[in-house]
Amino acid sequence: MNLKKLIPILEWLPNYTSSRFKGDLVAGITVSIILIPQGIAYAMIAGLPPIYGLYSALVPQLMYAIFGSSRQVAIGPVAMDSLIVAAGVSTLALTGSTGYISIAILLAFVVGAIQLLMGLFRLGFIVNFLSRPVISGFTSAAALIIGFNQFRNLLGVDFVRSNQIQHVVKDIWNQIDSYHLSTTVIGLIAMLVIITLRKVNKKIPNSLVVVGFGILLIKFFGNSFEGVAIIKDIPSGLPSFSMPVFDIDQIKELLPIALTLVLVGFLETISIGKSLESKQDEYRIRPNQELVALGLANMVGSLFKAYPSASSFSRSAINQESGGTTGMSAIISVIMVVLTLLFLTPIFYYLPKTILAAIIIVAVFNLVNIKEAKHLWRTNNLDFWLLFATFIATLFFGIEYGIFAGVGLSIVVLIFRTSKPYIAVLGAVPDSDFYKNSERFKNVIVEDDVLIIRFDAQLFFANASYFRDNLDELAAKKGKALKLIVIDSESINRVDSTGVDMLIERIKYYKKKDITFYFAGVKGPVRDALFRAGLLDVIGIDHFFMNIYTAVKYYRTGDREHQLKYAQYIHQAYK
Repeated sequence: MNLKKLIPILEWLPNYTSSRFKGDLVAGITVSIILIPQGIAYAMIAGLPPIYGLYSALVPQLMYAIFGSSRQVAIGPVAMDSLIVAAGVSTLALTGSTGYISIAILLAFVVGAIQLLMGLFRLGFIVNFLSRPVISGFTSAAALIIGFNQFRNLLGVDFVRSNQIQHVVKDIWNQIDSYHLSTTVIGLIAMLVIITLRKVNKKIPNSLVVVGFGILLIKFFGNSFEGVAIIKDIPSGLPSFSMPVFDIDQIKELLPIALTLVLVGFLETISIGKSLESKQDEYRIRPNQELVALGLANMVGSLFKAYPSASSFSRSAINQESGGTTGMSAIISVIMVVLTLLFLTPIFYYLPKTILAAIIIVAVFNLVNIKEAKHLWRTNNLDFWLLFATFIATLFFGIEYGIFAGVGLSIVVLIFRTSKPYIAVLGAVPDSDFYKNSERFKNVIVEDDVLIIRFDAQLFFANASYFRDNLDELAAKKGKALKLIVIDSESINRVDSTGVDMLIERIKYYKKKDITFYFAGVKGPVRDALFRAGLLDVIGIDHFFMNIYTAVKYYRTGDREHQLKYAQYIHQAYK
């Protein structure tokens, strides 16, 4: 057993150098400067007291630094997961109540347990069922939902909180004239400052700048801004150890939202990790190890009052850009949060909630990916409509429904594409031994008595009938002149019993019509499946050829030299 693969910190810590520490130190401090105000803001999205955002920035970060396969991904509270928590837990308890907090912590444990089990049983492949268009559509819609929900703090109006955008927009429209002027002005100025600083230099800690601006403004000029809602007291001290309150009925109710968080959290981490991985060559992301790391981060984090955590797009990018190369930057970030919890929470007393809303709105609206939609509209209509359907489902029916709609649509598209793969009729390239698609290459020679078909997919129960129908249709077009059918099998990587049975039935059918059946370029595993299923009882081993050219040459000239060698080679393999 390779201990370094189970505990990735052992890969880099023994060889850690002082030269790396400088970059990790700068990155860790920079990330924590952004994480602290974001953590407070995202806890508010989740419907939790601000301190729980800082709790979620402690143990989960530490556990990921030890067990995560990426050395630069930043773990902690994030906007999207926070909104999903609010959407799920608010149906079970009153927002901000003791029961609500208890359920949110239990949810973190359930999410972590599922992630850990998926990692141990190597189920990371599940992420493949969510295509890029689905992720883009889901992320864009969720970003809009998060952003519009923050208008309540940005404008100082108690708008309805919902994960269905139509309810939020309707309430904003009905109450827009009730906005609080001072709150709105401060929030809009903060947004403008953040956007400007981002354009000037992305490394400037814009969140910290506007947080400092907001605190100083209210502390010294608070009388001029009466009615602006502020954070007020944030408890000092570190979270104590305590087990979540386990309630089987609550766990059953939390499972749908937990599964949503598992998928979203894993997708966020893998997509961010892969992006950072491509910029270096020191480590590689291992999806199953990421699930283990996320699982332990959430499970152990829940024992110290953390709500569900995941990876942050913005903080991970800043970590990499600031020089972070190992998990040491995360450990330094944890130390900074600990110092804040012990000594600095009173500083945030005067922090206006509208400032936090501005930070969140600017951060999440950048996740709305219009470029991807435009690109897919031009290049792939099916993927565009997949993105659009996921976007609409998430936007109007809620985040949890959106993610499952995306998964369902991805599976439907996958089934559609595999059940109706591309079938090409091949022709001979003049003066060569190559055969090409007759629809794409107009100069190829297609002979009347020979039908050569390439099937670009595995041949199995979902597309066997499609193959048979197309084969019969193409053969019928040839008419009575047809004497030979050659199946170019190089693109067929698997065949199941339904596919083999269909082939045997068609071979017998065409045999009665005096039409010969040849196979060219069959892969070894496919040939194994064909022979085990009894295909050799219908046609001989001499009906299998290395390539199309040899098959057609043998049919035309009866030249058995190459064919005999190939048949003997196959025969030796199956003695």
